[in-house]
Amino acid sequence: MDPPVVDQDSRQQAAAFKAFLMKSSPKSNSNLYDHLTHLLTKVMNERPDNVVDVFEEMSLNVKLGLFQDMQSTLRDLPQTSAAEMLAEQQRLLFSRPEVDQEDEMIESALPNLNEISFYLEQAGVGLGREEMQRIFLAVKHLVESQGLPRCRLWGKILGIESNYIVAEAEYREGDEEYEQTTEEILAEEDKEGDAWENEGNEMDPLSKSIYKPPPLAPKEAIGTGTNKFVYYVCKEPGLPWVKLPSVSPVQITTARKILRFFTGRLDAPVESYPPFPGNEANYLRAQIARISAGTQVSPSGYYQVREEEADEEDGVNQDSCEVNLDFEGLPVGEMSESLSTWVHHVQHILQQGRCTWVNLNLKPEDDSNEEAEADEMKEEPDEPEPEVGPPLLTPLSQDAEIFNISPWSSRLSSTLIPQHAVAVLHSNLWPGAHAYAVEKKFENIYVGWGLKCTWAVCSPPLPPPPQKEYHRGPEITETLNPLLDEEQANEEALEEQQSAQEELEEEEEEEEEEDDD
Repeated sequence: MDPPVVDQDSRQQAAAFKAFLMKSSPKSNSNLYDHLTHLLTKVMNERPDNVVDVFEEMSLNVKLGLFQDMQSTLRDLPQTSAAEMLAEQQRLLFSRPEVDQEDEMIESALPNLNEISFYLEQAGVGLGREEMQRIFLAVKHLVESQGLPRCRLWGKILGIESNYIVAEAEYREGDEEYEQTTEEILAEEDKEGDAWENEGNEMDPLSKSIYKPPPLAPKEAIGTGTNKFVYYVCKEPGLPWVKLPSVSPVQITTARKILRFFTGRLDAPVESYPPFPGNEANYLRAQIARISAGTQVSPSGYYQVREEEADEEDGVNQDSCEVNLDFEGLPVGEMSESLSTWVHHVQHILQQGRCTWVNLNLKPEDDSNEEAEADEMKEEPDEPEPEVGPPLLTPLSQDAEIFNISPWSSRLSSTLIPQHAVAVLHSNLWPGAHAYAVEKKFENIYVGWGLKCTWAVCSPPLPPPPQKEYHRGPEITETLNPLLDEEQANEEALEEQQSAQEELEEEEEEEEEEDDD
């Protein structure tokens, strides 16, 4: 049977009728075509009894459903922004705990940051009143939660993603944490390597390397030298404080060779050359130690060497000092003009990465007899000369100039009212390090990127040259196995050479006997 023939007029009428059905209503913004489509789909899905009786009700429900979806007045809850979350955490800093007033009047382990902020503002440096107030409360919470005996605001180190607020605290007794030394780590690696070799190569064990890396300078004891203080950092006031690990000499010596910005993430890797042994937390701790050793200064006479250390013969290696109770202060004008009125009260870091020099050529006492005998056969190296740095309380006037530029700049905070001004000191070697002094009060703070000024283009050291190929020669080149004919010819030649040598020796003996006769 042939299909019905549809003329062109019928197609045009159908297209016009469909366009009429798809015409949208200005009230509901819908059309009859879509409505019938949804309605028939609903009928086919639900298949109710007596569809003709409930058809109008279903049509009304379809319209109401579309109207409620389009005209809903409910909005999604807005997501909490990072600023709101931070404000909620900082709000807890302003909550007042229930503490007796007598306990509050006791001398606190935290200095008066509001007073310090006032003097820093006079000096034209600092972090601003509002931020200093929040930091004051955050450091107060740190002291109370950790039970620190003494704590101060060290400064703020800027980063690419976020910043670090640094607090310096004294070590508490019994707060030492166990840390593996370099020798213990190498010993564990040797044990793991031996176990792996014995497990997979019991019949044919691999040869063990006899190479021993050069000894590394050990860490300084907790509470001395570069590890005299413990440091806590946080990104913003109200966020948790994180305790930084102690610093090692190899981390300080490597940090001197690289120039890198901080990211603001303590667990971020430090990609540099030479490779830095640790992550950003270790790099941050090394930079803090370097900045403290070079920029922590005080008025001359404020500190004095301890009496028990002053009686010792070697007064250069003194590692601590105490407050001079008889200090009466220095004139502000004199301190702003002369660098000799300022002194360093933090130990200098030697080239070895420590504040106290150690001899790395000394052998441990528990060496075996075989190693001791082998060492005796070798030539003893020359004893290295101990490195000695400047002693404590060295005046700033003795600091070496770099590129004919003074490492310090001093001035008065105000020349219009000098009788109420403070003496201000800025470091040119570590931009961002500042100090002020007035009467018997002084303070140090650092606000910067944690980088040393080099006055030159950064040129990191080149990587070492590639190892050369082993020298090839007949003495080490393996020869091919000779053929049977070649081997016989070599043996005959060797026998002829030996016989000729014997004849020559006999002739020499006969000549000697004739000469004796």
